[in-house]
Amino acid sequence: MKWASQGYRRIVARYPQLQSIGRELTLRTFNAARAEFALLATIFVVVTGLWAFISLADEIVDGETEAFDRAVLLFFRSAGDPADPIGPLWLEEAVRDVTALGGNFVLTFVAAAVIVYMLLAGRRGAGLLVFISVGGGILLASVLKLFFQRARPDLVPHGAEVYTASFPSSHAMMSAVVYLTLGALLARIEVVPRLRIYFLALAALLTAMVGISRIYLGVHWPTDVIAGWAAGLAWASLLWLVTYFLQRRRIIARDSEPDETGEPKP
Repeated sequence: MKWASQGYRRIVARYPQLQSIGRELTLRTFNAARAEFALLATIFVVVTGLWAFISLADEIVDGETEAFDRAVLLFFRSAGDPADPIGPLWLEEAVRDVTALGGNFVLTFVAAAVIVYMLLAGRRGAGLLVFISVGGGILLASVLKLFFQRARPDLVPHGAEVYTASFPSSHAMMSAVVYLTLGALLARIEVVPRLRIYFLALAALLTAMVGISRIYLGVHWPTDVIAGWAAGLAWASLLWLVTYFLQRRRIIARDSEPDETGEPKP
């Protein structure tokens, strides 16, 4: 092996450009493999989310989730008093604050602010993705509620005002759509791996907190929330797939990177 190492060094010394070409090929191969893995993972998430939603909907229609829903809903209530949520009064108030993070007004405002930023930064593709994610998600959630017409829980008093059907939870679904989409956008433009993980973890935590808050307040059955998470995750991932394929086929342009002055490159 010593002669091979010496031969390699002589070749590199005579043709130094070969070393840079090798590094470039290795980097391109690694990036291609990473892109393919991300694509397959996204497809898996879409399929899993759709399967989970359809399975839950089927079981709910057949009445097979009643025992589970009742048990989880009562878990968040004091023993012997279903009208009293567990924990001190400040916790109940804090949960109301958390649940507002999944409301239509807050999510629409956040999405609108992000869209304006994306347009000003020259990232029109990302802005369009956020717009379609939120607008399409709201429409999809409304259609699903009208289709299933599931009644709200009557097992415990409601801790917040509600005006629509119960299944799926639009708070859970839309928080998954908005926060996971924004988390993925931030992770996409960040180069430090631990910050990418942080953005995605924070988005997942917000989504989980909003969904759990709906159960704590007694305004949703647990299966409403799980179905909302599944539908929101599938919808957001599906849009990422569509955007990816449209960019590959050059039907829509990739976002331009800013130059040294902060202005988008032409």
